[in-house]
Amino acid sequence: MLVVKEYEALLEAYGRAGGNLDALRNNEVGNLVIHENKVLSVQEADGIKVETKETESGVSIHFLVEEGAKIEYPVHLCFGVLPEEGLQEIMLRVEAQNNSAVNVIAHCIFPNAVDVIHKMDADIKIGDNAKFSYRETHYHGEIGGIKVIPKAKIVVGKGAVWESTFSLIQGSVGLLDYDFEIFGDEKSTNELLVKVFGKKEDDISIVEKIHLNGQGARGLAKSRLVLNDNAKAMVRGETYGNAPFARGHVDCLEIVNGDGVIARAIPVVYVNDKQAKVTHEAAIGSVDKKQMQTLMARGLSEEEAVDIIVKGILR
Repeated sequence: MLVVKEYEALLEAYGRAGGNLDALRNNEVGNLVIHENKVLSVQEADGIKVETKETESGVSIHFLVEEGAKIEYPVHLCFGVLPEEGLQEIMLRVEAQNNSAVNVIAHCIFPNAVDVIHKMDADIKIGDNAKFSYRETHYHGEIGGIKVIPKAKIVVGKGAVWESTFSLIQGSVGLLDYDFEIFGDEKSTNELLVKVFGKKEDDISIVEKIHLNGQGARGLAKSRLVLNDNAKAMVRGETYGNAPFARGHVDCLEIVNGDGVIARAIPVVYVNDKQAKVTHEAAIGSVDKKQMQTLMARGLSEEEAVDIIVKGILR
């Protein structure tokens, strides 16, 4: 009975966070629902195998996309901790075999966190000519009593595509320590996008690293942050052009909107092949005053105008 109540409570929070409840109830759609260290639901789909093992502090997951499988519907993941205190450690091993394709949508839900730690340690291998799209959205409460620590090592095969988006816009961030590192082979496409809205006393650290190791590999490390109140953030985007005709770009934008905000952007570009090219742009600034004036002239308050501009930056 307790597991049923946890499942229903997590689904309710999942729906409030924008998750697709119909997808979790569809037998043709792959899904995985985890609360704290309990696996509440596992639904495989044709071409996908999921193995889980509950541990003392979390769950170990092996996610396999079989060779040549083209998954029709997005796979939905839900991770959450509903109590005020807790520890959730996710050990994730992903293997997308050659010529496969899948779209994964993850929601991470911590609406009541006062003292919660959510850690993810991911080892991801994308096979030759495979495509893996991963979109992770966080839903937090307003207290900010959470530490989110996602780490991933991603190996992308020849002609393969890795695209990921990490979004933490709803609620207070708390502490975020994000560290993703990609190793791209020949003619691979490697993209990392991070979107975060920091406020109050939020403490944000983002490290994006892309190693373009194969000829013709492409990479983009992109981040968009808005910081209010006394939030502080450090963004480090690194791209390494290690092969002929490799092309990489680092793109960081931080908007500050508070007297106590501290923002740092550290782009690192490195080329050790004369036929590779890596570029960067980083900008830190305040909310655009002309946009503010235009919106307020149309009857919006200052707070409403800032909200619209922030949503535009983070959309």
